[in-house]
Amino acid sequence: MAFKSLDDLLAEGVDGRHVLVRSDFNVPLDDDGNITDPGRINASLPTIEALVEGGAKVILSAHLGRPKGEVNEKYSLAPVAEALSEALGQFVALAGDVTGEDAHERANGLSEGDVMLIENVRFDPRETSKDEAERAEFAAELAALAADDGAFVSDGFGVVHRAQASVYDVAKLLPAYAGKLVQSELEVLSTVAQNPEHPYVVVLGGAKVSDKLGVIEALADKADKVIIGGGMCYTMLAAQGYNVQKSLLQEDQLDDCKSLLERFGDKLVLPVDLVAASEFAADADNKVVELDGIPEGWMSLDIGPKSVEAFAEVLASSKTVFWNGPMGVFEMEAFAQGTAGVAQAIIDATANNGSFTVVGGGDSAASVRTLGLDEAGFSHISTGGGASLEFLEGKTLPGVEVLES
Repeated sequence: MAFKSLDDLLAEGVDGRHVLVRSDFNVPLDDDGNITDPGRINASLPTIEALVEGGAKVILSAHLGRPKGEVNEKYSLAPVAEALSEALGQFVALAGDVTGEDAHERANGLSEGDVMLIENVRFDPRETSKDEAERAEFAAELAALAADDGAFVSDGFGVVHRAQASVYDVAKLLPAYAGKLVQSELEVLSTVAQNPEHPYVVVLGGAKVSDKLGVIEALADKADKVIIGGGMCYTMLAAQGYNVQKSLLQEDQLDDCKSLLERFGDKLVLPVDLVAASEFAADADNKVVELDGIPEGWMSLDIGPKSVEAFAEVLASSKTVFWNGPMGVFEMEAFAQGTAGVAQAIIDATANNGSFTVVGGGDSAASVRTLGLDEAGFSHISTGGGASLEFLEGKTLPGVEVLES
């Protein structure tokens, strides 16, 4: 991968120049609009701070949630602007629009070292449009914020797998550079994708097996073992003939799962026990059961303790680990032990075996912080779930490809 980096831009000089940065501030919020996990904001700071120190006039762009192309106060970046102000130790103004009059006035009024944030780019339907002309039109408006001597820095790794206006199209209009976050993510993930030390163990969880079939197929060829938990494991178990009762099941994926089990059966590691619940609720009745022991009408919401032990045994001999997706509904305390146990086993592999361990963003990264686990216990925690998976699958990431010279 040959592209210009933030260091190249800083060497050219940014003093007094407008620099448009695409960050990833798609942070989780509680019902009161408070940020519950600032991980992505913290990960963006090195790039922003370097530009501030260089005297740039910094314009940040990002999205939050899925407002579906309409202005929706629920998805305003106001909480992000407040958090950034505190983290940077300087005021970060939030424009009242995306590329409108207020955004332009604020951009024109920036002084060296100032930072501003435009509103949620997904308030504009052109951001995610499939029509290239519409995206290009919006990208031109974004680029105009950076004035004649501007530059673009791509630092939102969580969105580089999307060909969207603020990620892909704008990079064609301004001198484009990879930010510190994107550069470090690609360096780490390249190690895992191209030259993993064996035994190489992949741990996959999450809700839908349909989202991960391609990943399982791609990585089973490269990995020594693929551990499967989370909601996606129930379709795999059903494909083996188990009655998963009301657990999450994608019946239309059963044949594909059977095919995967036939092809990679010796590499795929599935749960050996489960935590069943009477309903999907934090206070539901629950108990540990064998694979064929889910009570009628109940569902499984986590892997059981024997599964954690079995998975930990596989992880203990690893030299490279990539983990994407929780093992259960970790947000509910009764169903968080599977995720916590497997995460701890990965931490132990890092400490005891010198394993190179990567948490593949998304809910996995959120679970580490939610469960109070030691982030320093992993070699790397990615900010991009979908992007990291697609990179490891060998897919082209449009937001990276457009940076390559």
